Amino acid sequence: MSPSGKKIFKIIKDDPWLEPSRDEIAARNDRFRKRLNHIIEENGHLVKFADGYKFFGINYDAKQKGWTYREWAPNAANLFLTGDFNQWDRSSHPLKKIKNGIWEIFLDKKIYKDTFRHGSRIKVVVESEKGRHDRIPTYIRRVIQDDESKDFSGQVWFPGRFNWEGDNFNIGNLDNLLIYEAHIGMAQEKEGIGLYSEFTSNILSRVKQAGYNAIQLMAIQEHPYYASFGYHVSNFFAPSSRFGTPEDLKTLIRAAHKMGIAVILDIVHSHTVKNINEGINEFDGSDGQYFHPGSRGMHPYWDSRLFDYGKPEVIQFLLSNIKYWLKEFHFDGFRFDGVSSMMYFHHGYETFEYREKYFSQGVEWDAVTYLQLANTLVHTINRHAITIAEDVSGMPGLARPVEEGGIGFDYRLGMGMPDFWIKILKEQRDEQWNIYEMWQVLNDRLSGINTITYCESHDQALVGDKTIAFRLMEKSMYDHMSRNDDNLVIARGLALHKMIRLFTISLGGNAYMNFMGNEFGHPEWIDFPREGNNWSYQYAQRQWSLVDNTELKYQFLSRFDAEMLKVIVDNKVFEWEFANQLNMDESNKTIIFERNQLLFVFNWHISNSIMNYEFRVPQEGKYKIILDTDSKNFGGHGRVDNQIVYETFFDDITSTNRLKIYNTNRTALVFKRI
Repeated sequence: MSPSGKKIFKIIKDDPWLEPSRDEIAARNDRFRKRLNHIIEENGHLVKFADGYKFFGINYDAKQKGWTYREWAPNAANLFLTGDFNQWDRSSHPLKKIKNGIWEIFLDKKIYKDTFRHGSRIKVVVESEKGRHDRIPTYIRRVIQDDESKDFSGQVWFPGRFNWEGDNFNIGNLDNLLIYEAHIGMAQEKEGIGLYSEFTSNILSRVKQAGYNAIQLMAIQEHPYYASFGYHVSNFFAPSSRFGTPEDLKTLIRAAHKMGIAVILDIVHSHTVKNINEGINEFDGSDGQYFHPGSRGMHPYWDSRLFDYGKPEVIQFLLSNIKYWLKEFHFDGFRFDGVSSMMYFHHGYETFEYREKYFSQGVEWDAVTYLQLANTLVHTINRHAITIAEDVSGMPGLARPVEEGGIGFDYRLGMGMPDFWIKILKEQRDEQWNIYEMWQVLNDRLSGINTITYCESHDQALVGDKTIAFRLMEKSMYDHMSRNDDNLVIARGLALHKMIRLFTISLGGNAYMNFMGNEFGHPEWIDFPREGNNWSYQYAQRQWSLVDNTELKYQFLSRFDAEMLKVIVDNKVFEWEFANQLNMDESNKTIIFERNQLLFVFNWHISNSIMNYEFRVPQEGKYKIILDTDSKNFGGHGRVDNQIVYETFFDDITSTNRLKIYNTNRTALVFKRI
């Protein structure tokens, strides 16, 4: 306690820079406690409050022996259930308004067992001051699109109990988090949409073989526009039917778990599509049912609607969505999209030069409280489940427990790193790279904050940007990736591709993420079918045949990536929070550091290779190279003999133990003491 009697949260004790914001941090926690206590008073428990999907939508009532459909639509005048079961009669089955804007209808199984059945299509007719509109139920669990009319409708889905027997996977048993970011639809090498079943059969084994222990699935929540990459969600409880059935997704997750692979959902609670026909916008005829009315409810940059996180019904809808994916599909956690956009009225598009902008000026308090509730719920349901925040602002306490004064995420994405790599690759010649800036950017994180490091994600692979491989090698990738083709552009590209990845994983954080295909330098960009490309799927696929072809150099990058992960995992590199800098040599563009007793030597120079290069080491003894980016096994020149044992010597002048090595240009070496 402070002298004033107020609690001093641990995030302040760990970071004195936050001391002047003590009152704001306490107020943030008080708002959370007040909202949580209100939920508990009204519902008994936060987890019970998140049972909304068991109350709303279509649920079977075993006691009454029938189905109850409920909807929250406070401003609607009338609701009618329609579908295959009543030959799409839009007036014959009215819902009854019961309380607090909730409507319901009961369908007796004796009467409707042959018509209201698994697979039949449904909609709800909503009458309001804006007229009469056919809508998709907000809690619907499956949405399908008609092949001819392209119209979306809900689908009754009663598949029977899924067999989860034997699924005892526990993400808490993973010592290192190595994430393979993936998109189901474009994961196959075909000009079409990939399926859950194809991902299970064809891709999971690749992920396992590559050394990753988690997949982060994009675009799972249903979205009407495929090219939105899944970020304009329309139906929050429906796994996208374009990839298969909900059971196909469950089978994928069960298979991943059996292989020791965790499955993380890229969940979108930051905004939603503004479509009327497919989504929940203006569901009851009002502008502000789930969203803030007027301009506050419109995202100025994403052309989408913004939730009102202060409404209990909205909080329940979103928290229920979290529980649904955890319990019904056995996801192991979430990557929360657009957290910066949620937390600030300016949506993260302003800079943060001073402290007040994190706590008062422009902060959307209700959204911050919602994120605290969401993290609390996730960890209450499954204490081992993980949550990841996509945030560019650096909100203090973002990835710290709520009880410590934080917002509760387990990890934050180190979003500055990919931006940095693209910036220097795009704007600077190799010889202009500043090794001090490189060191600073890769270490720019607070102690005690788990950070997921990555050098590129799906964002850098989209049309309008370029992956690191394509930015390094451009059109040369089309003609010079043969094993027997000695090309200077490709040689430089391969060398820097490996070095950038190793530098990022060894310095940037406590976990690592890669977007599918980037590990082997997948060429070109991602472009979903659209009018501008004549609705082509040519660039919405992954060309696995490139890395499988032993006559091409892609195999070298893939082989290196797998060995890099193995070195990091086997030597528990992530257990050391930060690296220990040993040497910064600007003239030779060489950076040397230690992390968990491994020595990392990076020579970024375009030409300088130095014999008998000398540097200090913390421990005396014998050292051996365990990873060499220039190895011929990884498509390099093989200039260093990896069988040499290097022995330290003591320098009387500097009173340090030292090593001498052959420090070759555009090479990274990892040494281990033996």
